[in-house]
Amino acid sequence: MQTLEHANKSAAEIYWLVFLLTGHRAPSLDVTLEALGFQDGTNPFFSAWMVAWSRRVVIAKALSAIRDELAASGRRTESSRTEKAGLTPRNWSLDGDTTRAQIESALLAIDVLPRCALLLTIFEGESLEDAAVLLDAGRDLVRKAQIIGLRELTRNLARMQGWTSAATRPYVLTNEMQHA
Repeated sequence: MQTLEHANKSAAEIYWLVFLLTGHRAPSLDVTLEALGFQDGTNPFFSAWMVAWSRRVVIAKALSAIRDELAASGRRTESSRTEKAGLTPRNWSLDGDTTRAQIESALLAIDVLPRCALLLTIFEGESLEDAAVLLDAGRDLVRKAQIIGLRELTRNLARMQGWTSAATRPYVLTNEMQHA
């Protein structure tokens, strides 16, 4: 029973990753079901290995499903500047009550390539080189996309907590001041 619960949890995590990569629910479900459909749940070692391998297959399939969106986003990212305006204060921290839905919303608000670069390198722990191969992009572009993704994720989450940039407000409250 415990093995079944673990498999269900792994499948749910893989589906969520695919959804965050693609930004589309229907293809995410199709990719997840297709990739996980060949698992053998009888042998725990084989099952764990297959989950790890399936995760990699799912990532590749998810990125393949949005290849055109990735290419267009890559062109936008390449021509964009990595500005520093509107950064959150250094002492800002994520509210402990932040929900999975809020994180999902903050991630999905990021353009495709920066979001995928962020998910692959930070959330999945892939090297820049491996992420570049998976994203069919140059290492420097993936690094730039990662930086943009991190900044946008931080800004999106901070805005959900009531922060606004200094450009739209004469001063910025620190997280401690907001909760005082």
